[in-house]
Amino acid sequence: MSVKLELYKVFKEVAEAGNITAAAQSLYISQSAVSQSVKQLENELQTRLFSRNSRGVSLTGEGRMLYEYVRSAMGLLETGEAKLSQTRELQMGQLTIGASDTVTSQFLLPYLDRFHRRYPAIHIQIISGRSHKVLGLLQSGKVDVAFASTPAESNSLRTYPCFSTHAIFVAGAEYPCDFDHVYSLEEIARFPLILLERKASSRLYLEKYFLQNGLHLDPEIELGARSLLVDLASIGFGVAGVTEEFVTRELADGRLRKLKTSFEIPPRSVDMCALRDVPLSAAAQQFVSFVQENLTGQTP
Repeated sequence: MSVKLELYKVFKEVAEAGNITAAAQSLYISQSAVSQSVKQLENELQTRLFSRNSRGVSLTGEGRMLYEYVRSAMGLLETGEAKLSQTRELQMGQLTIGASDTVTSQFLLPYLDRFHRRYPAIHIQIISGRSHKVLGLLQSGKVDVAFASTPAESNSLRTYPCFSTHAIFVAGAEYPCDFDHVYSLEEIARFPLILLERKASSRLYLEKYFLQNGLHLDPEIELGARSLLVDLASIGFGVAGVTEEFVTRELADGRLRKLKTSFEIPPRSVDMCALRDVPLSAAAQQFVSFVQENLTGQTP
């Protein structure tokens, strides 16, 4: 097929130049090589493609029909090569990111803003989901990069730590508890707790920690949205288990208060994840490098 492609290139050049000599000069090959290529293509197609005239050559009826297809095909190939080059040079391309709404709003936004300003032709798509969902999308090739709390079994992933998160317990400023008291695990477990639903990785992590210490968490309220944890805790519905990095504003303005505890739950890492054995697209590779270069030990 590659041999015939070269023949079609010669055919197209001769058709457009209308002259063997001019075509040879454009292609930087000899006139005899051009003539032989045309003859070979005619033999393979069993069709006469050119007629000789006083000015050079002209297409036959069959030649004109073939030329339209060859011109279109060559144009598509040239466009494909150009687009590939543009993609390599980040003049275009697509990047699909998987991340939770919270990670996107609390961490990713400034990176997305600066990356988009630098590479405006790259189309960025964000698919929202918790860690388990976006990691599944990554494994199935639906996203290029996922931001997630990396599971213990991550041999198939390349991970780039972005920031650490800390689980704490908070309540509204007017909640009837002693904010100066240092609460034990048992005392925290006895509060009317407000937690995320069980499919949330942060909820599972919290439960695992309590179970390792012989305690079972039985929340009063289970929610699907982090913002509702804050809302219900702030109006006194109970004590909420939250990620400290995601409620800094509420803690600063006094809407929520952090309970002192005699224990400290180990922090978790939120990582930028990519498949280990699958090459990244040019856009995805540039984004990964961009985030790495701009990470300065910051937290959301």
